[in-house]
Amino acid sequence: MTHDVPLTPRRQPEPAPATPPLTTLEALRAQGVPAATARRRCRPGGPWQMPLPGVVLLHAEPPDGHELLRAALLYTGAEGAADGRAVITGRAALAVHGLTSVGPPAALRRVDVLVPHTRRLRSVGPVGILRTARLPRARPVGGLPVAPVARALADALLHPGPGADESAVAHPLLPALNEAVRLGLCEPRAVIAELEHSGRLDEPAVARAVEGLLAAGRPVAEDLLFHMVRQGALPDPCWNVGLWLPDGPFLGHVDAYWPEASVALLLDTRLPRQRGSAPTPDEAEAARREATLRGLGVTVVRVAPRALHASWRRQATAVRAALQAGATRPGTDWVVVLPR
Repeated sequence: MTHDVPLTPRRQPEPAPATPPLTTLEALRAQGVPAATARRRCRPGGPWQMPLPGVVLLHAEPPDGHELLRAALLYTGAEGAADGRAVITGRAALAVHGLTSVGPPAALRRVDVLVPHTRRLRSVGPVGILRTARLPRARPVGGLPVAPVARALADALLHPGPGADESAVAHPLLPALNEAVRLGLCEPRAVIAELEHSGRLDEPAVARAVEGLLAAGRPVAEDLLFHMVRQGALPDPCWNVGLWLPDGPFLGHVDAYWPEASVALLLDTRLPRQRGSAPTPDEAEAARREATLRGLGVTVVRVAPRALHASWRRQATAVRAALQAGATRPGTDWVVVLPR
């Protein structure tokens, strides 16, 4: 466990240009500029350009990321952050949210946009259109409608874009996940829940991504747990240990254990099951071992990483109450504690 890793500073969302030099053929026509004139000015060598069908950029320089974001929304017909007809997602949304690991919005070269599944828009050039029956409620950031961080991460995994290596699709996003978890914006389980809704958890590339998400999230969660114990002035536990009976049977691994009070703490990073599905053999075995611990008098406390970040004081209070209650009960000093 790494105990002294500082929290990653979150870049503040960049303000968009006050008057983006973008418009549409329809808006120009309403201002008295015929479509033929606008198209002529958008020809190679002209003063304007048309980065997307019907969208006009009023200069000839390559569009930057801010302009590409606005152009994508104009292409979808969205009229603002509260329009409800389009939501920016994927890496573009993560950049707008201010995650430093994906770079600033100005450097974007591709923008993925969620639209209702009933619309007939197509992906064009640098803009990917993702039709969905589950359009999330947009989070207005810098005047842009963006997907929540968990949905944006899931969409970035599911739609890596042209030329991406799907065998390593999770790798480029693991820093973004670590940053999002450390900042309390989401946790791996929330991303996996979004992936579950896609119905693609069984695909090899997505399954590898899930394994990477869980592995990447645990060190961050462990740091949050250590922070809770240290800042909450809790007694030092035995970290990352296995519990055994004296005659050999294994009781289970725990993230922290206070032998004096017989309190075990588990980070709740379990993968959400699909609705109606039976527990996996590993899940059933873990539940059996946890029930055995409780039956032997060990208090088991489960803590989700997001709860640690949202209110570590509340979680510390719950653990302290368990320790105080455990101190009044007969001990279980016969439980053997060994390093994991």
